[in-house]
Amino acid sequence: MQGGERWATFDCYGTLIDWNGGIGRELERLFGAARGGELLRAYHEVEPQIQREDPGRSYREVMAVTLARLGAPADEEDALGRSLPDWDPFPEVPAALEEARDRGWRLAVLSNTDRDLLDATLARIGVEFELSVVASEIGSYKPSFGHWDEFFARSGAERERHVHVAASLFHDIAPATALGLRTVWVNRLGEDAEPQPDVELHSLAGLADSLGSLVP
Repeated sequence: MQGGERWATFDCYGTLIDWNGGIGRELERLFGAARGGELLRAYHEVEPQIQREDPGRSYREVMAVTLARLGAPADEEDALGRSLPDWDPFPEVPAALEEARDRGWRLAVLSNTDRDLLDATLARIGVEFELSVVASEIGSYKPSFGHWDEFFARSGAERERHVHVAASLFHDIAPATALGLRTVWVNRLGEDAEPQPDVELHSLAGLADSLGSLVP
């Protein structure tokens, strides 16, 4: 397949950044190690509810309200917002992204976050992205389609030369599949796929080959 520019879009937290590790450390600090796993599962359930209740909330507010509902002290409700810029990328991520860039892919991030938080994270990753779309600037949280609508409007990307890469079936793979887009699922947790992605990886290692298999 020949044509225009090839674009790869990425979810950030959970795909590029160790989101569970970052949240889990704060939950253990606030509530103790014995409750960390239970509260991390609860966090995964509560956060999307908060996003659906008010898509206009900033992500910092979403995290604070979620922590409040889990029982965090009032003076610690911004704990996740304070710590997020220090969350680490998965070890293979910078090299995998650089390899994709070296093979001619243009990179973009579609993230359920705020501009300042994402900018700090991308600086930590240290790889150039041509474009980024954040929830707080468009008033929409994935799995709604707003991020993809904004990406295609801003980039002019051709859908047949685009691939979306993400770890979350709920937030990313399912809506991207519903939009008829090609997907690479980064299955870091050993989950069962529903819906089926075009390619399944267990880390970002091998990303460039997988992208090239979908859009030569």
